[in-house]
Amino acid sequence: MPTKPDIHDTKIIKCLEDAYALCVESVTYLPLGADFQTTVYRVTTSQGPSYFLKVRSGPFLEASVTVPKHLWDLGARHVISPLPTKNGNLWVTLGSAKAILYPYIEGCTGADTPLSKEQWSAFGAAVKKLHLTRFPKNITKDTPKEQFSSTSGGTLKDLLTYIESGTFEKPVAAKTAMFLQSKSAELLDVIRKTEDLAQRLKNSPFNYVLCHADLHGWNLMIDQCGALYVVDWDTLIFAPKERDLMFIGAGIWDSILTWTEEETLFYEGYGQVFLDQEALCYYRFERILNDIKEYCDHIFVSGDTDDAALSQSFDYLASNFRPAGTLARAYASWTS
Repeated sequence: MPTKPDIHDTKIIKCLEDAYALCVESVTYLPLGADFQTTVYRVTTSQGPSYFLKVRSGPFLEASVTVPKHLWDLGARHVISPLPTKNGNLWVTLGSAKAILYPYIEGCTGADTPLSKEQWSAFGAAVKKLHLTRFPKNITKDTPKEQFSSTSGGTLKDLLTYIESGTFEKPVAAKTAMFLQSKSAELLDVIRKTEDLAQRLKNSPFNYVLCHADLHGWNLMIDQCGALYVVDWDTLIFAPKERDLMFIGAGIWDSILTWTEEETLFYEGYGQVFLDQEALCYYRFERILNDIKEYCDHIFVSGDTDDAALSQSFDYLASNFRPAGTLARAYASWTS
């Protein structure tokens, strides 16, 4: 979980007043998400409505803002469009970060409450809309294209070598090192399979579409009327459709449904489609390796002293290895 950044509230308020002409009453930090380079706030104003402020301190993809705005302009209502500044810009500089303002939506995430059948279908239709839309080049000019060149596996192999002889002062770090040592054979097998699949997929003739690339329950918002929104577009990439579709039935969040039930309901909205099983398997393995790497970075490298946050990263890391966890589902893709 991110921690509140070293940006004083008065600086945020002045930025909002100057850029958006808001009469800000309060700025409240919201401890949401797992992206350590993004922090969010609720902004209340004397004009009446509240706003959702996103502050991005990491790499900023302009398309993460322009793509949902374009979809909204085309009539899609499964996105939350960013609000323009007084000058018509969709973001503003705040220190070394970028700040983006949105309407505040009262509701909960798809990970906090089970999606209804209708919401699963709406989710599928929303992803299909994204995949079918042809965006002007000026909107997606900074969007990367899939290269099948993940580096997470190599980093984790180095980490496994390091922890064999390393000593760790922080209890969570020591606990994580012991756990990874116990899972090293399985982890190395996943790394090998991922690298083998990447080499094969590089030469495959895929049709590349614009993918959200982070379609789990925490990036689905359900408002008080039951409307579904896809949020957090920071990871956009041109890739095979399997880059997005791998999330359906992947076990990344507890939807309370079986994998088959998730797939059935989602594809009622998306439509039936042929899935390349090798691509699906690659993306599931690659996602697991990347998540484990990020949790290890937090535990071993970040310098964070918050034991609760570090323990949460360990719990997230370990959950991949549960009997019905993400690795089990990824292996099922490998054998199907």
